[in-house]
Amino acid sequence: MDIATQAIEGGFVDPVFDAQTVFRAVMDAMARPGTLQPLPVFARPPAPLSATAGAIALALCDNDTPLWLDLVLQGPAAIKSWLGFHTGAPLANTPADAHFALIATPAEMMALDGFSQGTQDYPDRSTTLILQVSDLVSGAPLLLEGPGIERTATIAPAQMPRHFVEQWKQNNQRFPRGVDIILATPEGVACLPRTTRIKTMEA
Repeated sequence: MDIATQAIEGGFVDPVFDAQTVFRAVMDAMARPGTLQPLPVFARPPAPLSATAGAIALALCDNDTPLWLDLVLQGPAAIKSWLGFHTGAPLANTPADAHFALIATPAEMMALDGFSQGTQDYPDRSTTLILQVSDLVSGAPLLLEGPGIERTATIAPAQMPRHFVEQWKQNNQRFPRGVDIILATPEGVACLPRTTRIKTMEA
């Protein structure tokens, strides 16, 4: 299949309904950090962009939201064409220019402070990171506390960066600035908003 055909195929079948469903799942996941919000397969983007991450991009990105792709996703021309055709989002020149960042290999991603942190007056201008992870159970267990969590929640996302918890503590300290994270799994989405506090689970 040529790149032009790949770019056109695999988008939302029912754009309005599908986008609303994905958007609602992301908002519910942001409101209840650490919970998995199930999502059916709405999009079939070119590999290695996952179906869930692709659907999130289609629901959230438009021509006003510069998008950053990590090295794995920057390579295939079909991915850029697909995202461009279905969202109109321009590619950001640097991570600090991006409203959204799609990360296929979170274990190798750059530090969180390399992305846009927003400003004190406009904290919403920070980057939202969309991380592709295979599951929420096989990684290092993380203990979550904060708004939207009754007492504590636990998730163990796979393929996270080695010093993620330390980086996240620094992210908390920048509040109201700082990044938010959407975890895209094959089953659905979970979120780590900047207000969530994360600790490693002591064995």
